[in-house]
Amino acid sequence: MRPSALLRARPAVGAALAAALALGTALAAAPAASADAVRDEQYWLKSFGIEKAWAETKGAGVTVAVIDTGIDASHPDLHGQVVGGTDVSGAGKKGGTGPIGALPEHGTLVATLLAGHGNNGAEIARAEAENGVQRTAWERAAAEAKASGNPVPAEPAAVKVPKPGPGPDGIVGVAPEADLLAVSLWLGSANPGGVDVEDQVPRAVRWAVDHGASVINMSLGSTTPEWPKSWDDAFLYAERKDVVIVAAAGNRAGGMAQVGAPATIPGVLTVAGVDKDGKASWDSSTTGISIGVAAPAEPLVGGLPEGGYATWSGTSGAAPLVAGVAALIRAKYPDLPARDVANRILATARDTGDPGVDNLYGHGLLDAYAALTADVPAVAVNPMDTIAEWIRVHRRGSAASSSGAAVPSAESTVPVAQAPAAVQPGPPGGALPAVVLAAFGILFAATVAGGTVHLLRTGRRERSLRAAEATVAELVVAAPGRRHDVFDDLPEA
Repeated sequence: MRPSALLRARPAVGAALAAALALGTALAAAPAASADAVRDEQYWLKSFGIEKAWAETKGAGVTVAVIDTGIDASHPDLHGQVVGGTDVSGAGKKGGTGPIGALPEHGTLVATLLAGHGNNGAEIARAEAENGVQRTAWERAAAEAKASGNPVPAEPAAVKVPKPGPGPDGIVGVAPEADLLAVSLWLGSANPGGVDVEDQVPRAVRWAVDHGASVINMSLGSTTPEWPKSWDDAFLYAERKDVVIVAAAGNRAGGMAQVGAPATIPGVLTVAGVDKDGKASWDSSTTGISIGVAAPAEPLVGGLPEGGYATWSGTSGAAPLVAGVAALIRAKYPDLPARDVANRILATARDTGDPGVDNLYGHGLLDAYAALTADVPAVAVNPMDTIAEWIRVHRRGSAASSSGAAVPSAESTVPVAQAPAAVQPGPPGGALPAVVLAAFGILFAATVAGGTVHLLRTGRRERSLRAAEATVAELVVAAPGRRHDVFDDLPEA
């Protein structure tokens, strides 16, 4: 497939990792939107059982690693939430909190959906404004008193300004009391740090496991179901350390006609995307036998670096919703093995589409409350399979190259469901303006050409301002550094 003149097909894992976005992502900046309006956009909190689940736990004591393009830990909705991190690209900040790569916003968008705690910015603003008014009034009174020779009135006590923290405004994630680890990778363009994708991913997984993550979110994907042999040991290490790994299935709008690695790796909980009505999304999801569960992928809202918000779409956003539920389960049942965490999510999913498990919804729609409260028997084997057994069968006695691995050849028992028909998008609506942004990594420019980009948040970088009136096609051609062929980031098959 040749989605644009900037891409060219290569075999196997030569199909590049489509940056932290299994995406084709639609993104819209919110122009100084009120944070409570942003909260109102989070329909999934109620309709997918998340608000009810908070009566059980909000994820305290659980550490979740976000392997992505870095997290802006200074975002008001993430204040104090990022407890550690690293950069495995050689190009980012040491602590993983410097957004990097072709779409640096992505990691912060993902993190806020997973563990944002909202903010008390309005309360802080009110206190500061009251202090300002009070100060101005006192200075005027003091000046008048001096001019008339009267005693200067005492300066009034200042109103206490609260420290930044959780509050009723902004984004609240699925697990707002969980701790985050920020693990930054450089994906989607030439890495100035010199570390290729094949090495970044296993380093990231191992680091996350070694630093206490019991859940890992990977909102990244490739256009091939295969993965480098060099990834085997890292995912096996996570499996043996009883870590739940959640990955995005990918998006058709980004050129992913089927689920790609790492979402095809046995043991990984793969997440498909649905729209607000719970129907499989055409643009913001894909199809595959490895799909475990489906969660909202469009429309979504999330936090941007430097404190803004945006509407967006893609299984990159569905994955952290499921990872957040995994964190809630681990908080309520701290001794529960990873296989049972995954099984609770799958066994309690609301069946939809074709009866039983299918290749669009997996086991069905996420139900956070049921996942925490239902009576679910323990299982002996992870329902998403095991990388250990896969390696035993498919690597046994082979001199497989590091370029990629064949996917299991056994015939699937998962019925093939018909993909939803493509629907012409309607006009933007809601509290936040809808807008299409060029997709990330090898996925950009695939099927979103012709959209208009409107980046409205004040303080955006010069490149964003230049793009404010560009079409997506123009943005793709003009974007600095995007002529790099990201197929070169992974070895030849």
